[in-house]
Amino acid sequence: MPEKRDYYEVLGVGRNASAEDIKKAYRKKAIEFHPDKNPGNKEAEEKFKEAAEAYDVLSTPEKRQRYDRLGHAGMGGGSGSYGFSMDDIFTNFGDIFGSAFGGGAHFSSFGGFGGGGRHAQAPTSYGSDIRVRVKLSLKDVVHGVEKKLKVKKMVACNACNGSGAKSKDATSTCDTCHGTGHVSHVVNTMLGRMQTTSVCPKCHGEGRIITTPCPSCSGNGIVQSEEEISFKIPPGMYEGMQLNVNGKGNAARRGGQNGDLLVVIEEEKNDDLIRDGSNLIYNLFISVAEAALGVSVEVPTVDGKAKIAIKPGTQPGSILRLSGKGLPVVNRYGMGDLLVYVNVWIPKKLDKEEKKAMEKLLTSSNFKPNPDPSEKNFMDRLRRMFQ
Repeated sequence: MPEKRDYYEVLGVGRNASAEDIKKAYRKKAIEFHPDKNPGNKEAEEKFKEAAEAYDVLSTPEKRQRYDRLGHAGMGGGSGSYGFSMDDIFTNFGDIFGSAFGGGAHFSSFGGFGGGGRHAQAPTSYGSDIRVRVKLSLKDVVHGVEKKLKVKKMVACNACNGSGAKSKDATSTCDTCHGTGHVSHVVNTMLGRMQTTSVCPKCHGEGRIITTPCPSCSGNGIVQSEEEISFKIPPGMYEGMQLNVNGKGNAARRGGQNGDLLVVIEEEKNDDLIRDGSNLIYNLFISVAEAALGVSVEVPTVDGKAKIAIKPGTQPGSILRLSGKGLPVVNRYGMGDLLVYVNVWIPKKLDKEEKKAMEKLLTSSNFKPNPDPSEKNFMDRLRRMFQ
């Protein structure tokens, strides 16, 4: 499957385009590539769908922010669909072109998407999403983890199997739509006369009327319960990111589509390691003697300990880099680094012998500050350490 194009490129707008600019650009593309204007043209059909998908993301502030930050990976993957359907296209048309295309209406002469035409389907009712927060350790972020949660939610009623009716005989066919769930209309649009179908106002697209509701759920088809849900969190999830567990939200009324479980990621504070993007920082404290003589020390990592050598003459503020010991890099392959920031600990009090020893060092020329000219500018030195 070919790699997805940038959504801004699809609509022909800049990344700082306003909501109105995006709407105008989509309107232009939708008219240009509409299947009724390009019958049998598969390329135009794909561009029509592509423009609708781009508009769906860029016209929704939350989706646009996630896309700007993470690209297609934030939408569910770098290629292929992330759940965008033809119903989304119809919804976009209603937003852009008005009620002739909206309000639950579908095209019956929409040859480009079904050969013999597309008729309205009974609308699916949707259960609401459930949002939960899950804390991850740095180890979980690096390797991924499987979690189990007990969630209070709406589930399908066992007594009526989610139908909402007391029994199979406790329903009747809707006399407005005669069981089809939709009614037809002919409307004049900017693309000509079109026959549309819309949801039946009496049965709301179900095609049937409940005559005797289920006493357990009062005809809703759903009841409150608790469910244990297991799901895997992949490596690389960070604070504030969201994982969607499809179909594990609240059940919908009378056999509709379940909502999703939205897992918001929080990171547990680590006692030793500080996060800086995909890098980790560890503050190492050594004595004056260790800095002067050199020493081998252990530093903590996500998975345990690592030994590093402190060279003789190591200066305070030096940064030692352990490559690949950080966190996964967002939106591309690779791992960050562990940066060990060296602090030289100066004792606040000295005993008599320690004081005598330090006083001797005062007269030693080797202990008089004599920095290399390139080390005098702290910011330049810091930049070189991170290169």
